[in-house]
Amino acid sequence: MISIRYERILPVRTEIKHFFPMEVINITKKLDRIKAYWKPAIIAELNGQHIKLVKFKGEFIMHSHENEDEMFMVLKGSFQMVYPDKTVTLNEGDMTIVPRGIPHKPVASEEVHALLFEPASTLNTGELRNDFTVDSPEKI
Repeated sequence: MISIRYERILPVRTEIKHFFPMEVINITKKLDRIKAYWKPAIIAELNGQHIKLVKFKGEFIMHSHENEDEMFMVLKGSFQMVYPDKTVTLNEGDMTIVPRGIPHKPVASEEVHALLFEPASTLNTGELRNDFTVDSPEKI
């Protein structure tokens, strides 16, 4: 009988720190954990980007992000993204990219569930600080 010994050829990269390493992320279960509107929660990170979930209803504030683009994808519901010169409606399954520096305000008449993809440095209220500001989003 021949005995074969397997050795790891590639080094293990132990210096990489992920807070959600190689796990299946069930978005529905993560959304169930979000109880407050306008409080985004981080569900994963990727190359310096945060993937967040948020529930919202009502009107946010007009704000912008000087250095970051934002992606909004509607998982449930619909809302209007209000810009200074136009308003667009996003329905379930739609997504939009808000370019850096562009003032915008989400408005939802009913509860919306959305996935956000943005740089880790992105503050939800952009250059403004107020009651909506979430300095350190919860990691769920």
